[in-house]
Amino acid sequence: MTANESIPTGKVFISKEVIPKQAIQPENFPERLVWYSMIWTYGFYVIGATYIVGSLLSWILTFYLLLKLWIQTEDTPETEKIRIPFLVWVWILGMIGMEVALIVGSLDFDLSTGEIIKSSIGWAKGWAALALYPLVGVLNIRPQIIYRATCIICLHTLLLSPILILAPILHFPEVLYVSPLRAVGGPSDQFFDVSFYEVDFDGQIRQRLFTPWGPALGFVASTYFILALKEEDRKWRWFGIIGSIYMGYICKSRLALVSLLFTPVFTALLARLGRPAILILLGLGSTLSGIFAPNIVTTIDTVMTKFTEARAASSKVRSILKEIAGHRWETEAPIWGHGVVEAGPHVAEFMPIGSHHTWYGLLFVKGLVGFYSLAIPMVLSFIVLVFKAQRSQTARAGLGILFTLFLYTFGENLEILAYLYWPGLIIMGSAFKIRPSAPQSDHEIPS
Repeated sequence: MTANESIPTGKVFISKEVIPKQAIQPENFPERLVWYSMIWTYGFYVIGATYIVGSLLSWILTFYLLLKLWIQTEDTPETEKIRIPFLVWVWILGMIGMEVALIVGSLDFDLSTGEIIKSSIGWAKGWAALALYPLVGVLNIRPQIIYRATCIICLHTLLLSPILILAPILHFPEVLYVSPLRAVGGPSDQFFDVSFYEVDFDGQIRQRLFTPWGPALGFVASTYFILALKEEDRKWRWFGIIGSIYMGYICKSRLALVSLLFTPVFTALLARLGRPAILILLGLGSTLSGIFAPNIVTTIDTVMTKFTEARAASSKVRSILKEIAGHRWETEAPIWGHGVVEAGPHVAEFMPIGSHHTWYGLLFVKGLVGFYSLAIPMVLSFIVLVFKAQRSQTARAGLGILFTLFLYTFGENLEILAYLYWPGLIIMGSAFKIRPSAPQSDHEIPS
């Protein structure tokens, strides 16, 4: 039996074509770009290039994909042919809808041409990435490359942990410097500075590493945790798991802890819906939840209260921003939105209206058009990935990433942080291209 043969196990086949655990190296142009863009994360951070790399990489890989598509012929080997899945087209159309809403909303509120161009550049670096990274996921980029690179970043973080612990104790400055690369343009200095730690507006010391703020690091940690769980080498997998949990802890983000705890459980259950034991467990859980509904509701209410009180000042600001955004969307611009975010009042710490919550931010800035431009791709992706996750490990990872994105729509603006969690978007794209009826090379799951 050769190394590429498959061993029958019941109704499905498990491929024996396993990449050597110690030989994970990029083998083609897109893999090299992805690999080095990830493992050099801290190097890019030191020179203030993290935002630039994450924003440009999707476009570079997209142009490469289009070039391959242009020169593709009937004689192109089957493994090299580019086929864009239906779900990727759904994301592309959805993100184009975001740009249309941005332009129409801006025109409705008489914004200048310069402001529209500036906002469109922001769209190209943010919302567009939510379509472009899944699109480049259809290229020959092995998921194992992303899993290993994720674990390497987590190991680098653990190696830096003594400095992170000592910096506030020794009263090092919060921000060492802002990179000159800030001149290329970006949301704020936070996306280009090098920071030892930060003091939140409620006085808490938290870490943000190569991200612009603490909760953003929690977002990255949640994404990395899902990817690290799929690493095949035990040593690297543990580096990834411990490192991502450490990042989730030092960022002091409540949502990160929720995501780290529930996403793997949620994904594992949904990926095994075809198994009788899971169906019986879900049925039993449904019955018990009906019987003990009053106690469950009381417990949830208590947990939510404690969750809010854990960082009361932050919760208050988020609540005010959400209320303002919802009211102004409904009364001023229900269909197309306002086009741009606006500065919030003093009571909301002058945070922008339309920030800290993806759904309310979309309603305020892009109206119902923007809201459904994200909701429809997410819902359709969820349905398809649940189906594919019954057999594919890559689809399970993609489902975990999608659930993480969904959780963070309630605490962050997805588009502004896409330059950080883009490896997860590529995994989603890789999952989209999997054909449910065909044997997979990413280790099919026995029935």
